[in-house]
Amino acid sequence: MNDERKITVEEVDAVEKPPRARVDETPMQTMKRKRDYLEGFLTKATETPAPSGDTDEVKEAIVAALQTIFDPEIPVDIYNLGLIYDVEVSEDHDAVVTMTLTTPHCPVAESMPGEVEMTVLAVPGVRDAEVKLVWDPPWDPSKMSDEARLELGML
Repeated sequence: MNDERKITVEEVDAVEKPPRARVDETPMQTMKRKRDYLEGFLTKATETPAPSGDTDEVKEAIVAALQTIFDPEIPVDIYNLGLIYDVEVSEDHDAVVTMTLTTPHCPVAESMPGEVEMTVLAVPGVRDAEVKLVWDPPWDPSKMSDEARLELGML
């Protein structure tokens, strides 16, 4: 019982990003879905047309989607409130959204980044989404758009 265990630690400078998961077509995927109550819903055309493939168009669609998310305490969307610092779209249509919150003690600090990620992933043409929550530079009212200031009576 007195076997000594030796713990070794290996220090590395960087770790390679793991490859994206690929799903090969299997017989399960080629099977036909049974007719059910979802049939009409699944065949309905989407109301939002997919961007053509241009990263600028995808970025514009992401910004439009972000403008549908409202801060629960302030009646202004998070984009015009100035909580979104940057939206980057790679050539592979992977999106990276850099954002902050009004305060680290914000009641939605745990849920808002997840909501932003899900909203960005729902944009047609986006392959993957990542949300980076940053606190530097800190948010202040000067980051709000003129529309947000007008809405809040600050102009």
